[in-house]
Amino acid sequence: MALTAEERVRAAEEAVRQLKAGLAGAGVTLPSLRVDPLSVAGEGLPLVELGRCNLDTALRLAAVLEEEQ
Repeated sequence: MALTAEERVRAAEEAVRQLKAGLAGAGVTLPSLRVDPLSVAGEGLPLVELGRCNLDTALRLAAVLEEEQ
């Protein structure tokens, strides 16, 4: 069964919430992390915008990812 538009948006919002929580637990904040508003209007799954971050945040994120491998 296909997801409704509302269900797709809720799923994307939940993904953003989980990403924010997980990243915060690792000491990383992506200030532009959000559901991409333009993609919500489409038929497919909405996109999650990871956004831009400064060099310090990028290096902390890379370090967290490296630890997980």
